[in-house]
Amino acid sequence: MPADQHPAQVAPKAAAEPDGLVAGSRPDSIGEIDATTPVVVLSAQAHGPLGIFRSLGRLGVPIHAVDPDPRAAPSYSRYLRSRFAVDGDAASTRLIDQLLRVADTIGRRAILIPTSDATTIIVDDHQGMLDGRFLWPRQPPGLVRSLADKRTMAALAKAHDVPTPELMVPTGIEDVRAYAAAATFPVMLKGIDGGRLKSRTGRRMVIAEDPGVLERLYLEMEDPSDPNLMLQEYIPGGDDDVWMFNGYFDAGSECLVGFTGRKLRQTPIHIGATSLGECVPNRDVEDTTVRWMKQIGYRGILDIGYRFDARDGRYKVLDANPRIGATFRLFVATNGMDVARALYLDLTGQPVPTAEPLTGRRWINEGADLRSSIHYRREGSLGIGQWLASLRNVHEGAYFARDDIGPFIRMAYSLIAG
Repeated sequence: MPADQHPAQVAPKAAAEPDGLVAGSRPDSIGEIDATTPVVVLSAQAHGPLGIFRSLGRLGVPIHAVDPDPRAAPSYSRYLRSRFAVDGDAASTRLIDQLLRVADTIGRRAILIPTSDATTIIVDDHQGMLDGRFLWPRQPPGLVRSLADKRTMAALAKAHDVPTPELMVPTGIEDVRAYAAAATFPVMLKGIDGGRLKSRTGRRMVIAEDPGVLERLYLEMEDPSDPNLMLQEYIPGGDDDVWMFNGYFDAGSECLVGFTGRKLRQTPIHIGATSLGECVPNRDVEDTTVRWMKQIGYRGILDIGYRFDARDGRYKVLDANPRIGATFRLFVATNGMDVARALYLDLTGQPVPTAEPLTGRRWINEGADLRSSIHYRREGSLGIGQWLASLRNVHEGAYFARDDIGPFIRMAYSLIAG
């Protein structure tokens, strides 16, 4: 086994069939489908929603977006049928009234795909109002909030024997000082609600190298009126020790489509979202996730991240997003299946084909990866030759597509304009 290969990074096993289905009963290709059911994407600020537009739009599905900013790059996609502007905070309950008006305008029941934790929670909290107007996977009560909150997600993982980094939630600066006195540094300072922390500080997490830095960052980043920070064990390793699972689970919590892969570069570097990723089979990550989601009754699209801990040889869950992930187009099967297509076919009562992952497929967020690569270069961890070699197997970009060039032009303009 090569030195850089993880224990579970081996040839993929045959795709598991849902309970009650025999092998071979699912089709092996998408073929012709009924694409008349429209899709409403909520919201459309970045490359994740753009991936939805393209994946489903290429099948002929009518796509609509609900979003406050008509200037964002995804709005320039040729696959977007229409955009509905929202007037205010997308996480506010006013969004429900706006969604109902969108449903009236479209004129038929649509599949609703929220693209953030906040909008996913809003939809889950208001099922009764949206029922009959939209289709979306229904979760067991409280599960969406439990997975979106890193503190309760960690507790849920431990309850089901899923390894997770040790964490502590401080109630104030004295708790931070007591933790620092006994901690091994560096440590992670993270938002329990990452989206809320980013909206306040521009960061979801930071690495604190020593007690003094930890105390300073805590005081800078915490909101005393509504505490939202936690301290988490730092797991040493490279960016490629961060693994992802993307999958779709049906109403019986059976995994119809599942992919694994790892980050190669991140933005911000070492602690951020994937800027360059690779689809690679990992049985441990797959089996752990599928077992756990079955136990808790999860339904719909899941985006979940793990970090390999070489100290004990285990994959430890970092976060579990109960929604579609921004990097989902990294994970595409040989027949074109991805989690967005699995969702569409399943919710419209059409057969979901089996999905053999395209092992070695790479995906890049062009602008973000360029910025990150400059930072990796400055710290001495990425040479020009290494950077060029890393781009050779890139199959798809977050923004560039020959059949849909508008979003890439808009993204490039925004990057140049600063």
